[in-house]
Amino acid sequence: MTTETIRSEITGTVWKIVAEPGVALEADDTIMILESMKMEIPVIAPEAGRLIKLLVAEGEPVREGQEIAVFEEA
Repeated sequence: MTTETIRSEITGTVWKIVAEPGVALEADDTIMILESMKMEIPVIAPEAGRLIKLLVAEGEPVREGQEIAVFEEA
């Protein structure tokens, strides 16, 4: 199994955490939702696997390219 770091595609704020560490995810399941300029942008699982660790919290600002989660491929 390979771990992968998920990075933010935008500069904004962590609006809502949807998945908690340890949970199994399918491809395209939502991990968290980012907000930028009143738009909600979902961060999705790249493929089936498990969320290992969140690197941000709700309400926290994020930069484009910032590491926000660690994901383990199934």
